[in-house]
Amino acid sequence: MNDAFDDKNAGRQKPHSNPPDDMVAMGSLDDELEADERRGQGGVSPMPAAKASASHSPGARGLDSLAFVMDVPVEVTVEIGRRSMKIAEVLRLGPGSVLELDKASGEPLDILVNNRLVARGEAVVVGERYGIRLTEVLVNEETRGGQ
Repeated sequence: MNDAFDDKNAGRQKPHSNPPDDMVAMGSLDDELEADERRGQGGVSPMPAAKASASHSPGARGLDSLAFVMDVPVEVTVEIGRRSMKIAEVLRLGPGSVLELDKASGEPLDILVNNRLVARGEAVVVGERYGIRLTEVLVNEETRGGQ
């Protein structure tokens, strides 16, 4: 009768009572954590929750509520104009070539922060460097966070 069982179940794996390796590893990890806790060396400890400030209402958020992002760098770009060209035109460019741009002389320059228009201004010279004097700061509900 044992031979008949073997013929019917040929190619099948026999069930075993040993747990898979990953379950053994999990059990040993649990044992290590329990041992650490008994020794007072628990690697995980709860953190106290931050206390809510009663003096600040949700609608009265200012720059203080954004303090955690004040050191994040952003890219500021001053755009004097644009022009579309064909590849053949670009390949003909060389020293002395002049590109006519879409902005008129005296028209305000665009100031972008992370590719988003935030202000306009005029070019100035500061010592031996170029600068820009802001003439208009663009503010809307979307850039203000919906306030």
